[in-house]
Amino acid sequence: MSKTHRVIARARRVRSARGLTAATALLLPCLLTGTPTAAHAVSDKPKEPSPPSRMSAVGGERLGLPGVQIEPRAGAGAPGLPDSITSRAWIVADAETGDVLAAKNAHWPLAPASTIKMLFADTLLPKFDKDRVHRVSREELLRVGPGSSMVGLKEGLTYTVDDLWKGVFLRSGNDAVHALAELNGGVDKTVREMNEHAGRLGATDTHVVSPDGYDAEGHVSSAYDLTLFARSGMQKPDFREYAATVRARFPGDVEKGKDGKKKRGTFEIQNTNRLLTGAPGLEPYEGIAGVKNGYTTNAGSTFTGVAQRGDRVLLVTAMHPEGGGLSVYKETAALLDWGFEAAGKTEPVGELVPPEGASDGLGKNTDDRPGNQAGGADPQPAGPTTPTASRTHGASDGAGTALMIVASLLVALGAGAYGVHRRWPLPGMAGTRGPGRGPQGPAVLGSPENPGALERIVTRPPAPGRPEGAASASGGAGKASENGDGHGGGDGDGKAAGSGGTAPPEPPAPPAKDAGTP
Repeated sequence: MSKTHRVIARARRVRSARGLTAATALLLPCLLTGTPTAAHAVSDKPKEPSPPSRMSAVGGERLGLPGVQIEPRAGAGAPGLPDSITSRAWIVADAETGDVLAAKNAHWPLAPASTIKMLFADTLLPKFDKDRVHRVSREELLRVGPGSSMVGLKEGLTYTVDDLWKGVFLRSGNDAVHALAELNGGVDKTVREMNEHAGRLGATDTHVVSPDGYDAEGHVSSAYDLTLFARSGMQKPDFREYAATVRARFPGDVEKGKDGKKKRGTFEIQNTNRLLTGAPGLEPYEGIAGVKNGYTTNAGSTFTGVAQRGDRVLLVTAMHPEGGGLSVYKETAALLDWGFEAAGKTEPVGELVPPEGASDGLGKNTDDRPGNQAGGADPQPAGPTTPTASRTHGASDGAGTALMIVASLLVALGAGAYGVHRRWPLPGMAGTRGPGRGPQGPAVLGSPENPGALERIVTRPPAPGRPEGAASASGGAGKASENGDGHGGGDGDGKAAGSGGTAPPEPPAPPAKDAGTP
C-alpha cells in the first residue's frame, strides 16, 4: 500500500471513530435514563402560556377567574359553547345592557396588536376637525416600525384628518397613526392620553406603549378592555362610520397629466375586517357593523366585532386563537352566533362597567350630549367614578351603545349592498334625522332601500350637494376599509398601498411569520 493510500485509510478510520464517539455521546443519556430521543425533542417545545391564577375583578369576580365562565339559566335550554373556540381569551357581551354572557380569561393582559387602535381613535377622534390638513414629514414616517401595515402616506404631501382616519380604520396604517399622533403633540403625549382615557373607561388591564399596536415590552390589553374601547368608540358617529366602511378612495402621488398640469391621483383602500367584507371561505357576517382586527407575531390574531340581530347588539372580542388565517373571524362569528342564540337563556357572569360620568348622562361616550358635533372637543366628565367589581345594572347603563350603531349605512359589497336596521326607541327620537339616525319603519323587501340581504334597513338622506345614491363615507367616494393586519415584529401586512389606480386585494390570511418590511 502506498503512503498516500495509508494516509487516506487512516483519515477514514479517524472519521469513523469520531462519528461513533458523537453518536455514543448523543445516545448515552437516553441509554442511561431509558428516555427515547423523540421524547427529549418534545420537551424542548415551548409551553403554551397560562393565564394568571387571579386577575382583575373589574366587572365581576368571575371575570377575574381563569378559564371559561358561563352560567346557563336553569330549564332555559341554553346552547353549549362552540367546540371550535381556541382563543386564549374571549368575551361575549350585550352592547346595550353591558351584561357579559360568557367569557374566558377576560382580564388576561395580552398583546393587543392593532385592536388598540380603537383606544387611539376613541381618544383622539373628537380633537381634530375632519377637514384639517396635515403635511407629512420624514420624521413621522421614520417612527413607523419595520413590518408595519401602511396606508401609503408620502413625505411632503398633504392629507386631511378624514383621510388619515380612513387610513387608520381601514388599512390599519401605522403611518396614519403617527401622522395623527404628530398632530396631537407627539407619540409620548398621545400614549399618555391613551392610558389616561383607558383609566376613565375602567380598562385597568391596559398599558399602552405604542399607539399603533406595534409589539413593545409591557404593551398589553385584555379581551375585557378591548370590548370597553369598542363600546365607547361605537357611541361616536365618526367612529361608527369609519368602522363600518368597506372601501374608499385615498390620495396618492402628484403626477403630471396629459395636459401637463399636475394632478393628485387616488387609489382604493379596502377594509381587512373579513367579517365585514368576506373572504374566500368566509361570508360577511349578517348584521356586522365593525370594529377592528389586528395581527402581530407576538399577539397572534386579535379581533373585536359588534353585530346586531333583531333588537339585540352583541360585542365579541377574541385574542390569539390557534392557527392563523381566518381563525379569529371564524371564532368570533361562532361566538356571536352562540350569543344571539343564548340571549335570555343564561345569567350574566359579569358586566361591562360604565365610563366615568356615564351615570349623569354627560359621559365622554355619548353623541347625544349637549353641544355635540363631529370633530368637536369632548366635555370633561362630570365626576369621577371608580370601576368596581359589581354594580346594579340597567339598560340605561349601556350609554345607548345599541342605539348609536351606524347600522343605517349602506355598505357596498361587490354588486350588492346590505344594511343593518337599528331602532331608536329613546323618547323624542322617533323619526328624527341626523348623523346615524333615520326612519324606523321596515323598508319593502326588494325595494332599493331593502335589497333583501337583511330584513330591515334604515336609510339616510344624501348630504347637501351629494346626488341620491352616492356613497356616504365621510369625505370620500365609496366605502373604505382596512386591508389586513400583517406579520413580522410589527403590526400589519408590511405593504404600502400604491400611489395610483386600485390597490390589489390582499390575501385573507396573514403572511408567514417575520416576512419582509415595506
